[in-house]
Amino acid sequence: MEKFPFPDPDSFSPDTMLRIIVCIKQVPETDKVRLDPETHTLKREGVKAIINPFDLYALEEGLRVKESQGGEVTLLTMGPPQAEEALREALGYGADRAVLLSDKAFAGADTWATALTLARAVEKLGGADLIFTGKQAIDGDTAQVGPMLATFLRIPYVAWARKLTFTAPDTLTVERLLDHGYDALRVRLPAVISVVKEINEPRMPSFKAKMQAKKAAIPTWTLADLELDPQEVGLAGSFTQVVRVFPPPARGPSETWVGEPQELAERLWAKLKELGRR
Repeated sequence: MEKFPFPDPDSFSPDTMLRIIVCIKQVPETDKVRLDPETHTLKREGVKAIINPFDLYALEEGLRVKESQGGEVTLLTMGPPQAEEALREALGYGADRAVLLSDKAFAGADTWATALTLARAVEKLGGADLIFTGKQAIDGDTAQVGPMLATFLRIPYVAWARKLTFTAPDTLTVERLLDHGYDALRVRLPAVISVVKEINEPRMPSFKAKMQAKKAAIPTWTLADLELDPQEVGLAGSFTQVVRVFPPPARGPSETWVGEPQELAERLWAKLKELGRR
């Protein structure tokens, strides 16, 4: 895929209107997840669907950047026709427009095929200055689509963002949440940013925006609209497939030891040596 047209970073000015894209996903409620025993894909029929919770933080951050820096927020999702419901709900938070990527050819896509489809949609939208994603989706927990999307677009990617600060119209300082604290780095736009829930507190959708969202025109882009090869997307374009689904094996019997630290340490060491000889 050729790099799509981004503005020259040197052409940014304080009056530049940022083009912001927020990628969201409609997912089943976690306690209702079921898998098809034959295809090993999610069974969505009869299951309540919600916006991936992590994506609400991405949406909120996109809206905050729009409010502080100026710009437009476009929502993007790939899914079955009912995923339009998630886009309308997200429009109620204050996004400007939304696009649904839906085609039977997209079904069964792994993270690679999903990121490729999203990248082509970003290209069709004319590019973006900032693309936000949630940390991960609760139905797959892979956290791979964000970095893969940036790879296809050949632009920088920053993960686990907990705070964004504009240091110039085209430059961000990003604090990234780590296990032991955080680090800070500088990134020049355009970029893909995956956010963690510590970054903000999502707002409540306004009644006015919710009413407008019900009437909003949401285009649906198909395989033909994105000019993709059917062998590149969906199950056909996926490098990974779920071949077996099974519950984790039951744990064996457990023991509780009580005693002084030195005594317990010696006992544990003896136990480890015993297990090592088996």
